[in-house]
Amino acid sequence: MKNIIVNSLYKRVVCNSIKSNMTMDSRDILIGRINNGIDTTQIGDNSNKSILVRGCDPEMGRRAIKLLPPVLGNPEMVSVTNDDDFITELQRKKWSIIHFAPGACRYDAIKSPIPGSRSQTKGWGLAEYRNLVRKHQGEDINIVETTDERQIVPLLRKALESINES
Repeated sequence: MKNIIVNSLYKRVVCNSIKSNMTMDSRDILIGRINNGIDTTQIGDNSNKSILVRGCDPEMGRRAIKLLPPVLGNPEMVSVTNDDDFITELQRKKWSIIHFAPGACRYDAIKSPIPGSRSQTKGWGLAEYRNLVRKHQGEDINIVETTDERQIVPLLRKALESINES
């Protein structure tokens, strides 16, 4: 009986280790895709602008927040992965751009609820989130969505440029 427990425990440790490595590897791949979307075009100073990101994965959010501001002209960026924090941030200030991260967009594309919901947002897709954003930020808010990490930088740059032209 002890051998079965030990073997079972060993399998769980090995499986958890493999799963952890696969998760980290997939995050590395996703960050690599974001990097692939970065071009060498100089961008102006956007330090007077702000981007609120609603994603699903706290680790990806932390990594993206380190990577993105310098290539976007240093806007303020905040990443959240649950609706309590998202709603708090929507109410806290007027944001220049609201960005729904690719993971959240992929959940929506397959008609699955976006992780991080709370009782009032349970089962929501992007359509309901867009309405919430416009309720708190106004109809003219720039909302950026993509399922492709390579499109994050080009789409955010385009949205930031459109604010400069306004």
